[in-house]
Amino acid sequence: MTDVTKPMPQPSALTQPYWDGAAAGVLRVQRCSSCGKLRHYPRYICDSCHSFDHDWQECGDAGVVHSWTIAHHPFHPAFKADLPYALVVVEMAEGVRVLGRFSVPDGAGLRIGLKVRLGFEQVEGYALPRFTPA
Repeated sequence: MTDVTKPMPQPSALTQPYWDGAAAGVLRVQRCSSCGKLRHYPRYICDSCHSFDHDWQECGDAGVVHSWTIAHHPFHPAFKADLPYALVVVEMAEGVRVLGRFSVPDGAGLRIGLKVRLGFEQVEGYALPRFTPA
């Protein structure tokens, strides 16, 4: 049987500042230079004012759970050994939402509004978002 590897991020010129921040343990999000709206995931154009101009802002690590799901079936064969795992959508204090793993694999204790802290976990050379209860 051939080993199956997990699909990993493919940084681009658009997303590299995010990945550089993650590697340093910091969440960086785009900020529209025209209207100031924060946005995450990185995009070429502001969905509020349609400006192409942006810079990057560092965010804190505080957020609250907006939604979650518990994975019981692997969407890719390489994730089978990780099951079950919890993915959370967290609204950060700055107002952007971020997707990441929850520190408790079966999601015990999860609820909407749960205060969490963002950290980054090293996975095969990439720093990926991971949330723990605050």
